[in-house]
Amino acid sequence: MIKPPLPHDETLRLKSLHSLKVLDTEPEERFDRITRLARRIFDVPIALVSLVDGDRQWFKSRIGLDATQTPRDISFCGHAIVGSDIFVVGNTKDDERFCDNPLVTDDPNIRFYAGYPLRAPNGLRLGTLCIIDYEPREFSTADAENLQSLGELVEAELFSVTLATTDELTGLSNRRGFMAVAPHALALCQRANLPATLALIDLDGFKEINDNLGHEDGDAALKEFSRCLIKSCRESDIVARVGGDEFYGLFSGSKIDQLQAAFDRLTDSLAESNTARDPRFPIRFSAGAAVYEPPAQPDLDALMRAADEVMYERKRSRAAAKAG
Repeated sequence: MIKPPLPHDETLRLKSLHSLKVLDTEPEERFDRITRLARRIFDVPIALVSLVDGDRQWFKSRIGLDATQTPRDISFCGHAIVGSDIFVVGNTKDDERFCDNPLVTDDPNIRFYAGYPLRAPNGLRLGTLCIIDYEPREFSTADAENLQSLGELVEAELFSVTLATTDELTGLSNRRGFMAVAPHALALCQRANLPATLALIDLDGFKEINDNLGHEDGDAALKEFSRCLIKSCRESDIVARVGGDEFYGLFSGSKIDQLQAAFDRLTDSLAESNTARDPRFPIRFSAGAAVYEPPAQPDLDALMRAADEVMYERKRSRAAAKAG
C-alpha cells in the first residue's frame, strides 16, 4: 500500500476547508440528494461526499456506507485531491497503491473507485465526490463528464454554506440557493442527454389566509405546503421557496407530462392536510412548467420566464371562469 502524499499547499488547503465550518455537521438532504443521484446514474453501491481533513477523511454524505470517516493514510480520496483530474482506479487488485489497502482487503472491499476533486473558489482541493463498486469496471469519457457535473453540484452546495441560502421558515432553499445550484443541475442534464422541467408553483388565496386567519396561520400554511411538496417530489428534485408564496421545482430527467404524477401526489397530500384546516381557506396551488431538452444550451432564465407565463395564464383563466 502507498499512503497518499500531502498536497504542496496543505496548510492553505486545510485553512480553506476549516473556514467552511462543515466538518462534523449533521447530514443534509441537499448533499444526500446528489449522492443518491450519483449512485443511480452510475449503478454503484456506494457514493460519498468526502472531505479530507488533517488525519482523516470525513463523509458529509454517505450512501451505501455505514462509516462516518476513515483514516486519511488509507484513503483513496487523499490520493484524488493531489491531482486536478478525476481520479480513477479501475481494479484495485491490480494497483500497487491499493492492492493491500485495508479498505480493499476488508470491508467495504473496494474494487473500483472514481473521485472528482472538490475545489474551493481559490482552486484548492478539499475532498471528493466519489463512487465505489465491489467489482472492477471501466470508466468512460461520458462517465467522467457526468461525475464532474455532479461534483460541480456539490461544490455549489458547499460554498453556498457561506451564504444565506436557506429559507428559515420552511427549511427549503431560498432564491439565492436555488440560483446557485439549478444551473449545475441543468448542465448535468445536458451532458447526460436528459430533459429537465422547471415548475413555478404559487399558492392560491394565500392573501386571504393571512388577512382572515392571521400571519401565524399563514406561516403554518407555508410550512405545511413545503412539507407536502417535498413529500411529493423525488429524491433528485430541487425545490425552493423563492418568494412569499412562490416555489420553484427543478425536475431532472422529467418532461412536463411526467410531472403530472408529482402534482397529483401534491394535490392528494394537500387534500389530506386540508381536512384539519378552516374549510373556508384550504391550501391550494397553481403551477406552470417549462421543459429543457438537450442538445440545446440550458437557459435557466428562459425556463423561469416560460414557467411564469404558463402559471399566471392558468391563474387568469381560473379567475375568469370563476367570475363568469
